[in-house]
Amino acid sequence: MLKIIGNTEDYTNILSQDAVRFIELLCERFRDEIEQLLEDRKRRQTDFDNGNFPDFLKQTEEIRKGSWKVAEIPEVLLDRRVEITGPVDRKMIINALNSDAKIFMADFEDSSSPSWRVMMDGQKNLFDAINGSISFENENGKQYVLKDDPATLMVRPRGIHLKEKNLNFLDQSVPACLVDFGLFFFHNVEILVKSKRGPFFYIPKLEHYKEAALWSKIFKFSEQQFDLKIGTIKATVLIETLPAAFQMDEILWELQEHIVGLNCGRWDYIFSFIKCFQKHKDFVLPDKLQIGMDTHFLSSYSKLLVQTCHRRGAYAMGGMAAQIPIKGNKEANQKAMDKVENDKLREAKNGHDGTWVAHPGLIPVAMDIFTKHMAGVNQLDKTLDDLVVTQKDLLMVPDGKITEEGFRLNVETALQYTQEWLCESGCVPLNNLMEDAATAEISRAQIWQWIKHKAITDDTSREINFDFFESELAVIAKTILKQIGEEQFLAQKYDEAIDLLRSLTLEDTMPLFLTTKAYELI
Repeated sequence: MLKIIGNTEDYTNILSQDAVRFIELLCERFRDEIEQLLEDRKRRQTDFDNGNFPDFLKQTEEIRKGSWKVAEIPEVLLDRRVEITGPVDRKMIINALNSDAKIFMADFEDSSSPSWRVMMDGQKNLFDAINGSISFENENGKQYVLKDDPATLMVRPRGIHLKEKNLNFLDQSVPACLVDFGLFFFHNVEILVKSKRGPFFYIPKLEHYKEAALWSKIFKFSEQQFDLKIGTIKATVLIETLPAAFQMDEILWELQEHIVGLNCGRWDYIFSFIKCFQKHKDFVLPDKLQIGMDTHFLSSYSKLLVQTCHRRGAYAMGGMAAQIPIKGNKEANQKAMDKVENDKLREAKNGHDGTWVAHPGLIPVAMDIFTKHMAGVNQLDKTLDDLVVTQKDLLMVPDGKITEEGFRLNVETALQYTQEWLCESGCVPLNNLMEDAATAEISRAQIWQWIKHKAITDDTSREINFDFFESELAVIAKTILKQIGEEQFLAQKYDEAIDLLRSLTLEDTMPLFLTTKAYELI
């Protein structure tokens, strides 16, 4: 039996008896397989620690050599040139669906802090959006309502590594992915199928093609439960871990009835690179702001994704532009927009079929680039047949420097974001960038990596150690205290965030995810 621990009073419709029974069915069928896949991840990390690095798999060579294609892409997903992403709060959903983006990805994962309230409110908000009843009034009385022809909705559930502690099945927390997917699918599938607008999903954090096979089973089981044609559900998979970059063909193969594309989850990909090679000093990365998509290992990954997808008839989506328009500083704003324009131009020229932005103000820039450089609704004709990407290409450490400024930025980002996350905000504007869990993971992983391997700063020849981390953490905390005042500082969760970052940094083995540790505190 499924036991609900969290508040149910405000969510009686979402947690209806039939909806809860559907989650229970998913748990009965798939929870053990998810646990096994997570154990497999641990074994692979041990291999990486021992020097057996990710590579293209010999046992699936025939899949890579085959001439198969994925299933036909629905008409409503043919034009994806600009997609906007964001959390599942009510105002964000309305604004994103009303924007000029083609797709809105409503995010239960990296853009959301997974408190019970946020997750359940998100389900209510999406249900209201799909049936057209959603509205919002801010504290000044301004009304927000949905326009007649909104952007197409896609939903990203949490990754298989995350649990939902407010739901128990056989005395264990339920896999969060089954909760997010299951509740959304159960409540909205009928109207989405009838309107030919879904259900559509983004699948995060896959590390192996067997995890894609799991999602294929989940989709087929759900379709069968509702007497739907196999392939009704459509999904895009984020390639945001290093092991998955070597298995893009295999992931498409396992999901070929449901998949419509792959996406370059660039920030999580950098984090995954650090995590995979955590024991190896030769793979220490420079300051995160120096690791652009023009570096060899990321450029190779981007182009390989385009080549692989287009060979299989799937879309190759570009990565996130995290910049935020800067008000009151014309010169700084122009520099930020130039970065966005150059990034999107590179993606369009590489052959991507669309891209991501984090802020509505970036939509016109990205839209103009892709409209100018993409003749139709996609670039499937750009097959990059002459491209050869090897293991060496994907594992090449970029040139760059480790600086005190870069270290301080990591400490500040990790602290500020973690504090906000503990206060139920998963999408945080910091230093003119929209930070989410992925960018925070890079920051705390680099802190750990640099301390672990006793990195020396290139600008001051200073060793990065735990004492340096502690001193910077104290300085940043003191600065924040001065800025916001003692009352507000104490009312928020800076002390908890500081303690958490200290404990994560002291671990001999890099903790797999910041969010799994932080989840214990919300």
